[in-house]
Amino acid sequence: MRRLIILFSLIGLLSITQTIHAQDVTPQDVELVDEEGGFHKQLKTKFIDGNAGFMSLVALALVLGLAFCIERIIYLTLSEIKAHKLMEDIEGRLKADDVEGAKTLCRNTRGPVASVCYQGLLHIHQPMDAIERSIANYGGLQAANLEKGCSWIKLFIAMAPSLGFLGTVIGMVMAFDQIQQAGDIGPTIVAQGMKVALITTIFGIVVALILQLFYSYILSKIERLTSQMEESAITLLDLITAYKLRGENCKP
Repeated sequence: MRRLIILFSLIGLLSITQTIHAQDVTPQDVELVDEEGGFHKQLKTKFIDGNAGFMSLVALALVLGLAFCIERIIYLTLSEIKAHKLMEDIEGRLKADDVEGAKTLCRNTRGPVASVCYQGLLHIHQPMDAIERSIANYGGLQAANLEKGCSWIKLFIAMAPSLGFLGTVIGMVMAFDQIQQAGDIGPTIVAQGMKVALITTIFGIVVALILQLFYSYILSKIERLTSQMEESAITLLDLITAYKLRGENCKP
């Protein structure tokens, strides 16, 4: 997964570098791009108009944020299983007094739900309080693993509009500098600075909205997996209790 993040970062940096080199285009080339149309070309032109230095930082936040989002989505998707089917299989093995078979089933099943169940089965011969405490502690560890990397996504969500606002402030400073140098206030004089101010702000907010959508989707998957872990843990404790009661009843 870390390789995936590095790959997306390199792709994003390569795209940004190519965009920065595109600043050498002439006004005639820009007019030609406008005439030809095309979303990609229009976006590239706006990127250059918004000052490639600030826009590159916002684009880098987008690339890195998306890389972390994709890594989390893949991890969480692979962690999802049919929890009810797993618990039914565990119940069948415990009823057959096949504790090792239940352990093997959990060990060979991916995801935090199976890991929590395996942790409980490891301590099946201990008192119920110890089993419950072990499951709770291990469940907290698995929940933390599900949220790993989310802090970085929140960081890029906060950074994107902040960088856009920074470009806004710099653009306004550029506009006032041009007014001071020219000694006059006119639309043509302040147009470049105002363009930087507006485009960087828009781009920063759009990037934050995109990352926020992915982050909300990731949180929904984490909540669903956490709920499955809690339900499975409760079911497992009931199964272990029933297993111990059967064992006590079978004693002479």
